[in-house]
Amino acid sequence: MDPFLYARHGADSHSDHSTNTAAAASTNPDGSMTMDTHMSMMAVFQTSISTSLFSTKWTPTTTGAYAGTCIFLIVLAVIFRGLLALKSWQELRWMDKEMNRRYVVINGKVPLAENLSRDSLGKTAVLSENGVEENVVVVQRRTGGHARPWRLSVDPVRAVIDTVVAGVGYLLMLAVMTMNVGYFLSVLGGTFLGSLLVGRFISATEH
Repeated sequence: MDPFLYARHGADSHSDHSTNTAAAASTNPDGSMTMDTHMSMMAVFQTSISTSLFSTKWTPTTTGAYAGTCIFLIVLAVIFRGLLALKSWQELRWMDKEMNRRYVVINGKVPLAENLSRDSLGKTAVLSENGVEENVVVVQRRTGGHARPWRLSVDPVRAVIDTVVAGVGYLLMLAVMTMNVGYFLSVLGGTFLGSLLVGRFISATEH
């Protein structure tokens, strides 16, 4: 093959590639460049106020609309922390209700007190309060525990709360993935504000 023809063919291919790349790019009203959706997204922060959120129909065109979108993200992040606090509070409420449940002694079954006294991990002790002494058995918590039974009044509600928490969390994640500085700082600000208000009610496992 003629080297001159090969060189010319390579130059033409490079020119066509450059033309296609330029055609895939468009200029926004504020002067920023937007690449076609087929191009790979670069993980670089940008400050454009015309960044779409969740949909192309939600694209701020003015500074006021952009500020309103940032306020929405702050509120959404606060709601997310509130949902985590609600879930933690509800789990504690369900646990307290289960621990306070009354149990009935059935004929032929060993009473709970007798089971505790036979437990190899149990240790007898004397509890004294206001001059009154009482013999008690201190039992170490067994590792592993046991699964709580499925309850119609508990598990469907837990599933709904978990679903809402996951949905709001994914919406915040999509906002951060736009790589818009304003959206990112809004999510962080809402997280800070939400934790400041209800963070003490959120258990460590929910973070």
